[in-house]
Amino acid sequence: MGASHSISENSIYEFTVKDAKGRDVDLSSYKGKVLIVVNVASKCGFTNVNYTQLTELYNKYKDKGLEILAFPCNQFLSQEPGSSHDAEQFACTRFKAEYPIFGKIRVNGSDATPLYRFLKDKKSGFLGSRIKWNFTKFLIGRDGQVLQRYGPTTSPFSFENDIKKALGVA
Repeated sequence: MGASHSISENSIYEFTVKDAKGRDVDLSSYKGKVLIVVNVASKCGFTNVNYTQLTELYNKYKDKGLEILAFPCNQFLSQEPGSSHDAEQFACTRFKAEYPIFGKIRVNGSDATPLYRFLKDKKSGFLGSRIKWNFTKFLIGRDGQVLQRYGPTTSPFSFENDIKKALGVA
């Protein structure tokens, strides 16, 4: 029906995820950063605008403390059919993404990754706790808390002021 109520983690920093090569990444390494966590897909109608704008925002604010954590997901019409490595190569080659592209995950259902169960538990969206589609974005504050959730049709540029506020820049 939705998010697990057994989520005991207090912040995003308590999770470990896999990178595109299958290695563990402790999210505590991002302490003090403002994060955008997003489920991505290479064959989605939202791919071009989201990757383009995310890359531009990253380049503009990375020196101020912004980090983007992209998680390939194949749950929506099989729009990320390749491997984690394929997804990473696509983002880095076609969109010049310099932010991390992690291993493929599931965002909904009983086998949703614990990170996404946590995110959905902290900020529900239009469909309750379920992720509606590719490119659902979560803005995370420097303290590891979920500040906001943005739907797939919300362009990254449209919440740039929220990013600036979280970063503490004018």
